[in-house]
Amino acid sequence: TWHLKKIPQIVRERTFSLDSPKFEAKTKLELNSVCGIECQRNLPVPSLSDLKNLLSYETVFENGTRTLTEVNVLGAVLDPAGNTTTRRPSRKKRQIYGTDSRFSIYDKRFMTNFPFNTAVKISTGCSGILVSPKHVLTAAHCLHNGKDYVKGSKRLRVGLMKTKSRGNGRKRKGAKRNGVPSFQWTRVKSTHIPKGWFKGVSGDIALDYDYAVLELKRPHKRKYMELGISPTIKMMPGSMIHFSGFDNDRSGQLVYRFCSISDESNDLFYQYCDAEPGSTGSGIYLRLKEPNKKKWKRKIIAVYSGHQWVDINGEQQDYNVAVRITPLKYAQICFWIHGNDGNCTQG
Repeated sequence: TWHLKKIPQIVRERTFSLDSPKFEAKTKLELNSVCGIECQRNLPVPSLSDLKNLLSYETVFENGTRTLTEVNVLGAVLDPAGNTTTRRPSRKKRQIYGTDSRFSIYDKRFMTNFPFNTAVKISTGCSGILVSPKHVLTAAHCLHNGKDYVKGSKRLRVGLMKTKSRGNGRKRKGAKRNGVPSFQWTRVKSTHIPKGWFKGVSGDIALDYDYAVLELKRPHKRKYMELGISPTIKMMPGSMIHFSGFDNDRSGQLVYRFCSISDESNDLFYQYCDAEPGSTGSGIYLRLKEPNKKKWKRKIIAVYSGHQWVDINGEQQDYNVAVRITPLKYAQICFWIHGNDGNCTQG
C-alpha cells in the first residue's frame, strides 16, 4: 500500500533577476562520466545549508527572462546513512539487442486513456508526464546541459496526444496511419530547474537533481498522474516499475515498458529497462493499493534520466538511471505546482 509521509516544507525566501540565458547548448540525451553507483557511495550527506542551495531554483519564462529563487527548508530529516546503495544479487546487462521487452501502444483507445495519455512529448526530443492540469514533469538535461539552456528550449512546446481526429471521420489523403499518435502542441509559459542540477558545472553532473517542471500556457482537460514518494525496492510489488515515452527508434509511437530495479541509492534507481533516447524524462510509476481501500492507485515515483555511461573502477559501464522522488523533491515539485506549501504537507 501507499504509506503517508510527512513532507518537509520548502519556503520561498527571495527571488532575483538573472541575465537572460544564451540558449546555445546542444541537447545531449546520453550523459557521459556522471557520478555512478560507486561514486554515489562516497558522496557526503548534504547539510541543511547544502540542501537550501541545491533546492533553490531557476525559472525561465517564455520571453527569455530568468530568475533565481532562494529557498529555506523546514522539517528536513537528514539521513546519517548517506548515499548507501542497496545492491540486489542479479545484475543484468542493459540490452536491446536480442529480446526487446518494450511494447508499442497502437490502439487509440489505450493511447488516449489513463495512464498512457499522461505521457507527453517535449519539443527538445524528450518525453515527460502530466502532473497537474497545467504542469509537466521531465528531466532537467532535456532543457539545460549544466552550463546553459539547450537551443530548442527558448520556444519550448509540449505535445499532448490527440484524442479526436478532425472532420467527419473519413480518412484524409495522406492521413497518418492508425496507431501513430498525432500531437496537439502547447507553448510552455515557464520552466523550473533545481540549482542542484547546475552543480555539475564544476565537476560531475549531479544526476540526483535531473528533473524539471514545465508550466503550460493553457490548462489541458486530461487526467494527469499524481506524485508519490518513492518507496524502497523492498516495498514495491515485485520491485517492478512502469513507464511510457517516445523512443527515437520507434518514431511517432508511444512505447511502454516495465522491469525490475537492480540497485538503489537515496536519490537514484538503477535499472535495466529496455529504453532508447527519446524516452528520457518519462515519469516512472508504480501501482500500489490505497490505504484501507481495495482500489489500486498509480503514482509517479521517479523521473527516467536515461541511459548513462559511468566510470566504474576505471571502466566505462552502462546502465539506466531514474531520479527518485524523495520527500524533499516531492515538497519542491509540489511547491512549483501549487505556488505554496499548504497543499504539500502529506505525500
